[in-house]
Amino acid sequence: MDENREPRIRVAPGGVTRRMVLGSGAATGALLFAGLPRLAWAAGRPADETAPAQVPVELKVNGHTHVLTLDPRTTLLDALREHLGLTGSKKGCDHGQCGACTVLLDGRRINACLTLAVMHDGEPITTIEGLADGETLHPMQAAFVAHDGFQCGYCTSGQICSAVGMLGESRAGMPSHVTADLEQARPELTDAEIRERMSGNICRCAAYPNIVAAIRQVAGMPT
Repeated sequence: MDENREPRIRVAPGGVTRRMVLGSGAATGALLFAGLPRLAWAAGRPADETAPAQVPVELKVNGHTHVLTLDPRTTLLDALREHLGLTGSKKGCDHGQCGACTVLLDGRRINACLTLAVMHDGEPITTIEGLADGETLHPMQAAFVAHDGFQCGYCTSGQICSAVGMLGESRAGMPSHVTADLEQARPELTDAEIRERMSGNICRCAAYPNIVAAIRQVAGMPT
């Protein structure tokens, strides 16, 4: 082979080379990474139309009414933490998997990170800050202290709110996946029932036996 001979470039039909295709692909990728879709979407639109309009929201939290103006995409968790300063509800996974953000909506437990604030306009919300009666702890809070139901404490707010809601569900006769007799008016709250009903709340410190003991105490069961 003649070393001085330039390599031949194979040309595809239409005069497009493989090198040209690869080069244009790389350039397109760089533009996409730099945010071209958003720029194209906003092109030709007035500046005030590139973001959702702020909307008024009335949140009733822990017995107090708060009138806020929020981006409609604001989660309930961010509204509580960033706009109302109620930081007891924690942002753990922000995907509804750990339960650290659990609050009570009219007594029913929900993950605050999975719902929008605007969806709960005027509805009663209780966070960990609203469970105590002044300086008197809620029975579930006192039981968690008595049984060392926490270590680092990050999940504790969600654990306690979830436990309060769970006991309400149990008293109402709601079954769980481990309830043996679905015809029981009120399923027996065994350790297996408690663990199943609390399975949406993760404790990375693994204080689960103590959490179960605290719930048993509040439920009036021997510990």
